[in-house]
Amino acid sequence: MKYLSEWDQLKRYSSKSWKRFLEKAREVTSHLELWRDNIRSIEGKFGTGIQSYFSFLRFLVLLNSVIFLIIFTLVLLPVLLTEYKITNSSFVLIPSKDVDAQCRVYPLSSSGLIYFYSYIIDLLSGTGFLEDTSLFYGHYTIDRVRFQNFTYDLSLAYLLSTIAYLGLSLLWIVKRSVEGFKINLIRSEEYFQSYCNKVFAGWDFCITNRSMAELKHSSLRYELRADLEEERIRQKIAERTSEEKLRIYSLRLFLNALVLGLLAACFYAIYQATVFSQEHMNKETDKMVFGENLLILYLPSIVITLANFVTPILFAKIIRYEDYSPGFEIRLTILRCVFMRLATICVLVFTLGSKITSCDNYSCALCGYNQKLYPCWETQVGQEMYKLMIFDLIIILAVTLFVDFPRKILVTYFSSSRLIQCWGQQEFSIPDNVLGIVYGQTICWMGTFFSPLLPAIATLKFIIIFYVKEMSLLYTCRPSPRQFRASNSNFFFLLVLLIGLCLAIIPLTVSMARISSSKACGPFTNFNTSWEVVPRTVSTFPSSLQSLVHGITSEAFAVPFFMIICLIMFYFVALAGAHKRVVVQLREQLSLESRDKRYLIQKLTEAQRDMRSPRE
Repeated sequence: MKYLSEWDQLKRYSSKSWKRFLEKAREVTSHLELWRDNIRSIEGKFGTGIQSYFSFLRFLVLLNSVIFLIIFTLVLLPVLLTEYKITNSSFVLIPSKDVDAQCRVYPLSSSGLIYFYSYIIDLLSGTGFLEDTSLFYGHYTIDRVRFQNFTYDLSLAYLLSTIAYLGLSLLWIVKRSVEGFKINLIRSEEYFQSYCNKVFAGWDFCITNRSMAELKHSSLRYELRADLEEERIRQKIAERTSEEKLRIYSLRLFLNALVLGLLAACFYAIYQATVFSQEHMNKETDKMVFGENLLILYLPSIVITLANFVTPILFAKIIRYEDYSPGFEIRLTILRCVFMRLATICVLVFTLGSKITSCDNYSCALCGYNQKLYPCWETQVGQEMYKLMIFDLIIILAVTLFVDFPRKILVTYFSSSRLIQCWGQQEFSIPDNVLGIVYGQTICWMGTFFSPLLPAIATLKFIIIFYVKEMSLLYTCRPSPRQFRASNSNFFFLLVLLIGLCLAIIPLTVSMARISSSKACGPFTNFNTSWEVVPRTVSTFPSSLQSLVHGITSEAFAVPFFMIICLIMFYFVALAGAHKRVVVQLREQLSLESRDKRYLIQKLTEAQRDMRSPRE
């Protein structure tokens, strides 16, 4: 430092002080991390594979909380400020002269004598008294909110909030996926390096608590067991003969055909259940008993949940005969289950879309959608997403309370029975549990446009699931004999979540750009589609800014931009390949140097032995 100038010394001192401040801030914020002690305890008792599931669940809680803050700030807060007269503001709704009055008819549930069980049905299905609340799209039949100094365009804010939470989710998932991919790439390059890192650098010497030391020791032991198990499977695969390979590949081909048959049967059942439910939901509730009414409303949700419950069990049974490694087995099971679960939502949504856009009368052709059956179709789609969310939570709680805990009691106190011994104590199934929360998050992404408060419900749901799953894990489950790496799990969980996000964007994009928006409810009553609010807003810009926007969105800009992006991508791919070759060469050089040192030590030992022999 004494050879540096005063300015350089000040910069060096400021840089070190800033780094120290950041380290202290990270240390302080780590203690404020949600469920920090709970997840560490789970890691020590059950391994990092199960710990990664609970970390993933914590990430979804944070993500949905941020999504709810975006929706609340951009959409709900201006409406609440005006409804409760907190500020000097008023609603502005400009009726369109081009829309027929018949398209604006939106009959809500009539008030009067209502049976008590109707409130239960409304609470579970989002109908009745919940239909005209801020929970659903139809409540926001407002074009603008006029404050004292400016006018707030609620329709534009509603659309931008949807784009904002989808973009935020994409960036956040990609960022975490890249971090996990780096660790996964480093650890998958050399298996011996993984053992060395765990044995020589895996211990945390800052641990002073004996219980925490036991948890860390147990966690390292589970990691080593997972590595050894995968090494045994790789050795078994390498020793297969040609006849064994032919037999296993033929068996896998047959089992994959069986899996496709199961998926097709489930999709057809969901399609038929949705059509049946939509055709019978317009019956008067007083003509049906409580159970029949609830069954009709929840029939698609019941079929979807039943398919999601049965198929993972069948997939787990099938994959045992395919003879994969534990890591690949869990990834393939998750891929099959994620395709099943997420595709069921897409089948439901596209079936509803086909019913909404099927026009067979004059009013339907006039309004652009089936106005007679779906006067506010966005709210009814939101109700379907709401029912899926609520029913999924009910099933999780019911399985935990009425299946997991009774099974634990039977295994503990009636272990002498052969049937109970065959049933055995439950293991925590990582694929099934991960797919459960990815399924719930996909419903949240897909339904937030139609039900703006769905992220708040999803946040509360995931918090409940965390504590329920923790209790079930600690009191009813045993550690699985087949362990999995947390690095692979974290990256793969995020990859599955990214697939769910992409599948959620597709129907949302179609509904906003292709299907006519409802003329009787919502903030887009003055537009043919929800996306038309963007061109209208651009048309209010100055001419120079309009020219710039049109130029950016034109083909003349899109084609060169795409070509430049492709060139940049190819450059980074080539750079990554060059770095990988350098890493391989450096590892080979290290290996050669170790052999040279071993050879020199051997020669030195022989020379010392030769020098001693003449003396003797």
